[in-house]
Amino acid sequence: MTQLSDTLELKRPVIRSGGRITVLNISWVNLFLLGILILAAALRLVNAAAFGSGNTYYTAAVQNMLLSPSNFFYAVADAGGVTVDKPPVALWIQAIFGAVLGVNGFTVTLPSILAGVLSVGLLYHLVKKSFGSTAGLIAALVLAVMPVSVAIDRTNNLDSILIFTMLLAAWAFIRATETGKWRHLLLGAVLVGVGFNVKMLQAYLALPAFLGLYFLGAAVGWRRKIGQLVVTLALTLAVSFSWAVIVDLTPADQRPYVGGSQTNSVIELALGYNGLQRLLGIQFGSASSLDGGRDDGNAAPPVNMGGPGGAGETGNPGVLRLFTQPLSNELSWLLPFGLFSIGLLALSKRVRLPLSHQHQAVILWGGWLMTGIVYFSVSRFFHAYYLATLAPPLAALVGIGAVRLWHGWQGHRLGAFALTLVAIVGTLGFQLYTVGTYGVSYDWQLVLISAALAGGMILALISLRWRESHWRTAALVALIAAILFTPMYWGASTALSGTVNSVLPTAYAGTLTGFGNGRMMGMTQPPMAAPASAAENSADSTSLISYLKQNQGTEKYLLAVGSSMMGGSLSLQAGIPVLYLGGFSGSDPIYTAERIAQLIADGELRYILTGGMGVMGGSGQSEINTWVTGHCTAVKGISLNGIMDGGFAAIGAGGVPPSQMTPPSGMTPPSGTTGAPPLAGMIGRLMGGTNSLYDCRGS
Repeated sequence: MTQLSDTLELKRPVIRSGGRITVLNISWVNLFLLGILILAAALRLVNAAAFGSGNTYYTAAVQNMLLSPSNFFYAVADAGGVTVDKPPVALWIQAIFGAVLGVNGFTVTLPSILAGVLSVGLLYHLVKKSFGSTAGLIAALVLAVMPVSVAIDRTNNLDSILIFTMLLAAWAFIRATETGKWRHLLLGAVLVGVGFNVKMLQAYLALPAFLGLYFLGAAVGWRRKIGQLVVTLALTLAVSFSWAVIVDLTPADQRPYVGGSQTNSVIELALGYNGLQRLLGIQFGSASSLDGGRDDGNAAPPVNMGGPGGAGETGNPGVLRLFTQPLSNELSWLLPFGLFSIGLLALSKRVRLPLSHQHQAVILWGGWLMTGIVYFSVSRFFHAYYLATLAPPLAALVGIGAVRLWHGWQGHRLGAFALTLVAIVGTLGFQLYTVGTYGVSYDWQLVLISAALAGGMILALISLRWRESHWRTAALVALIAAILFTPMYWGASTALSGTVNSVLPTAYAGTLTGFGNGRMMGMTQPPMAAPASAAENSADSTSLISYLKQNQGTEKYLLAVGSSMMGGSLSLQAGIPVLYLGGFSGSDPIYTAERIAQLIADGELRYILTGGMGVMGGSGQSEINTWVTGHCTAVKGISLNGIMDGGFAAIGAGGVPPSQMTPPSGMTPPSGTTGAPPLAGMIGRLMGGTNSLYDCRGS
């Protein structure tokens, strides 16, 4: 079967070597692949100054992990009291980069950038193996420019490393299917287990597709396959829960508290907060897990809390969820073509066992994509950037589907032409509709798309009359260019936007700007500036840090705060040992008033900052605050308004601190809110009251 790559010729002087078209001894395929990799790197590196400190929850954790081997192993979030609410593998990688290059926003983001670029190259290799270089190049290009992939790879969140690990696992299962050998199958199991130790159950989204690929595609006896897959599952579980079991078997008084859990257990964290709760959803402020204020990019958003359509960051569950706001700008630009490709591959050839490469692609890439679509359509607890997990299978299906259509033109030309138009026009129609919903004016862009579409259709009609393959090739290139233009434009716009939301990264959202890129609190217009200036608040924050550093003694923990929302920023800015009394969001039952009193009596802790963003309450926090106000001395003469800006920066406010924000139309500040501009005061009251610094020495 003639490959599309055999029909393309470079319009420049070339050197022919061994029948292979080359330029300076580099094949055209490798030249195109190199260009795609450079493009992928550029989109992830451009505007690097906007990285800031990254996701301060993770960046501060990396800083603290480098303080001791114990902190490193447990992935400690603060100065030693609580772990990050995720497993440690990705953070270990970030910590290694931080140890070598220093801890800052760029160095902790660099592993994500590298993982993103390597994923592009690896996807090319996986698709090329069965469907040729052209399919691989198209798949690589789609992944390189996918807006949600660009957004997540520009942060130090954990998903980029997870996606690269999942693609490595896909390679192992493909090799196992080809060879039937144990070593590749077991390697795949180990890699899925490693993925679990990056982002827990999110790594299992692709596992059904991996197992189905081997079960239906390997030329191995059924009994042997069943036995192999049982062992594979057992090894996957063993590797997945290895770190969790070690931590849970360690006595609680000899290790940090497991962040995000209510029973100090990693297994509970994996199966509960990071497991079933993500599928079934939880209510904001529930007793078991108060996650509405989490800022690590892995929290449950309040149900129906504003945003486009009144459905918060991810919209309401339903079959059209990924095709409508607020998620349609992340991944869905090529989703119609990807779904069409699944049907085309499944129906255009008779099914025989073991499956052909074409039907193996349906199981692997189609199974991975459809499992994710079903999950994200029904789940009530995820963030928009989680959709990056589905970018590799979608990109693979676009590349495979495009080349499969081209081959169809060799035989049933009229039927293939009709199918191509259905796929291309349907995808373009969805794209243009979606662009309009985000308030973007497509002028010159529409001209280019129309020209590509018209040119492709004319060339396709010519190809129906003349059989030369170059007409078909030119037609398909033009038509594919038409549907790739908008995701490329959106991916570039995501990379070139003025700020990077390192906590809740999202794709370019057109004119829907504001807090959380217009996804939270119903804001669809940039907030208006309040009287207080950014400089004033910066000075306030600096004065607190200066005061603490001037009064730092021999205490093991200089300062305790309610949660990581302020603690992470303070730890990074000041370089002081900070404890998170309630873990990430203030809801973890880590400390009691009695234990805090003992730390102070032992000279291990001096200052406590009460109130403030992220202190979600609970009896433990209330008891601690009561004890502190009754036994410690309030520090006078230090303005703490700027602390709110630091906490707000930690959860990604679209670059606008609350000191410069006014509430959305129709909202008024609660009575008694003073000392801060309107929105900052409102959030301060809602999230824990007024900030106050207490000196507990001698208490």
